[in-house]
Amino acid sequence: MSPPTSTRSTLAEALRGWPPPPLDPAGPHAGAVAALSWALFGMFVAVLLVVVAALLVALFGKPAWRRRLAREKAIWIGGLAFPVVVLTALLVWGLTLTRDLTAAPQPGEMRVRVTGEMWWWRVVYLDGEGRAAILDANELHIPAGTPVTLELEAADVIHSFWIPRLAGKLDMIPGRRNILRIQADSPGVYAGQCAEYCGGPHALMGFVVVAHAPAEFERWRAERLAPPAPPPDAFAARGAQLFETAGCGACHRVRGTGAEGLAGPDLSHVGARRSLGAGILPNNHGALAGWIADSQAIKPGNRMPPYRVLSGEELRALAAWLGSRR
Repeated sequence: MSPPTSTRSTLAEALRGWPPPPLDPAGPHAGAVAALSWALFGMFVAVLLVVVAALLVALFGKPAWRRRLAREKAIWIGGLAFPVVVLTALLVWGLTLTRDLTAAPQPGEMRVRVTGEMWWWRVVYLDGEGRAAILDANELHIPAGTPVTLELEAADVIHSFWIPRLAGKLDMIPGRRNILRIQADSPGVYAGQCAEYCGGPHALMGFVVVAHAPAEFERWRAERLAPPAPPPDAFAARGAQLFETAGCGACHRVRGTGAEGLAGPDLSHVGARRSLGAGILPNNHGALAGWIADSQAIKPGNRMPPYRVLSGEELRALAAWLGSRR
């Protein structure tokens, strides 16, 4: 089930909801983070007003007020007791409010493993036994109204996964698996970004979550699990042959072919994605051909080498075949 052509015509349409508003929650887990954020903002304003009032009294207040403010008791209460009580209460409330964000997955809950890499996202949908069922990259499809457990990992350096409208951010640390739960209350497209500087084109490491109505999500899942279709025409078939002879399968996997590379994103359903290059290009044949020819000119520092030896017709054939992989 691929998005309609109109949703891929421009990058703005491909990534609806960008930039993501951090204080506009679209699910219960993001709602908890937003509530905590507003409480912190309110406390900041209250403390600022108290400090400004104390400063005004110290500078311009009546002598009796100034003497009272300078007493040791006032310093102990305002400088130690009040912060300890308030910050302890805030810590306990905040941990209670957000405890479900990193809770262990419940039996039968949907699980997806997301791995941050330089500079893209590997996405693996897990079955009930924790085995890889569907492989994808740079976008996540979930059913609306259902909690989803994400297993977050990093393959190289520290990254940070952040979909502001669905959950708080959580670091992805090499050698460690962190748990983050997300939920979208209604269908929609929710944009995100790597929130930890990871070198090179860190700012060009976007992500998108697509929440479907439950029945639509089941159709999406069935289509992803169905046997891959053959090339739709002779031109696309030529692109499939070029993919093999050019050595693309050394880095990329395409289900139903001999390509089993793991260094780069899985391309089994690349034609159905809303964007290319981790959220920096609209997904169409022209953008795909340009990315294959010289991705370094588009996203400097990424790990895909340029293929300037391919002719324009060969690039179009490759793009036609990859674009048909839905």
